[in-house]
Amino acid sequence: AYLNELASHLIVAGGKRLRPVLAVAGAQVLGADASYEAVRGGVACELVHLGSLYHDDVMDEADTRRGVETVNAKWGNLQAIVAGDFLLSRASEIAASLGTEVAGLLARTIGWLCEGQIEELRHTYDISRTESSYLASIHGKTASLYGTAARIGGIVAGHDRPMIDALTEYGNGYGMVFQIVDDILDIVATDQELGKPAGHDIVEGVYTLPVLRTLDVGNAAAEELRSLLGAPLEPAAQDKALSIVRANDGLASALEVARDYVARAESACSAFPDSEATAALCSAPSALLTSVSTLT
Repeated sequence: AYLNELASHLIVAGGKRLRPVLAVAGAQVLGADASYEAVRGGVACELVHLGSLYHDDVMDEADTRRGVETVNAKWGNLQAIVAGDFLLSRASEIAASLGTEVAGLLARTIGWLCEGQIEELRHTYDISRTESSYLASIHGKTASLYGTAARIGGIVAGHDRPMIDALTEYGNGYGMVFQIVDDILDIVATDQELGKPAGHDIVEGVYTLPVLRTLDVGNAAAEELRSLLGAPLEPAAQDKALSIVRANDGLASALEVARDYVARAESACSAFPDSEATAALCSAPSALLTSVSTLT
C-alpha cells in the first residue's frame, strides 16, 4: 500500500495523458472503436513516462512537478528511485500481456529513454554542444515514447505494417514538436504557467535548441551568452542569460525547427484514411505551437 501511494502520487496529480491518447487514436484511425488492449498499451506507455519522471526529479533535485511536491522532495530520493522502478515493472507486465512484439518494443523504448538521457548528461554545461546531440537526446528521451505509443495502438488494432510504420513516424514527429515547444516554454513561461520552476534547463546546464541557436548567431549577444554559460549560474547571471535568449532570434529559429517536425507528422497522416481519429491526429502537432506563439 505504501509503494502504491508513492507510485500513484504523480498519477493523481494530473498530467496531459498524451501517450495513452496516441495509442487509442492510433488504434482508431480506420474508424473502429479502440479495444481494451489499446487502452492498456497506452497505460503501459504512460507508466514508463511516469517512472522516468520520478528518476528525472531525483537527478534534477526537483521540488515540484505538476504543481505538487515531487516524490523525492516528500519521501526521499531512495523512495523515488524504487517507486520509479516499480512503475517501469508494472508497465512491462502490462506490455507482456499484449504479446511479445509489444513487450519487446516497450523494453527497447525504455533503452532509448536511457540513451537520450545519457546524451543530455554527457553535455551538461557544454557550450560547444551540437544541435545533432540535442536532437538525438530529445528523440531518445521524449519522441521515442510517443512513437511507441502510436505504434502499439496500431499493433494491437491489427493494422497493416505500412500503417503501423506511418503511426510510428507520426508519433516521433509529434514528440519532437512537443519537446522543442517544452524547451521554448522553459525559457519564456513563468513558474505558474509551467507548474514547475521556469528557466530550469539553463540552471542545470542543459543547453536546449533556443540557447544553441542563440550561441550560433555569433553576434555580441551570442558572445555575452557564451561568457555566462559553461558553469553553474548565480541568480543574477541566470536572469541575464535568459533575457539574452528571449531578446534574440534563437527562439524564433527553434520554433522553425518545431514547424519542420509538425510538417513531418502531418505528412505521416496522409497514410491514414479519413476518420475522426485521423482528423484529431492531423490537427494535434500544430496545436502544440499555439502554446508558444502567445508567449514568444
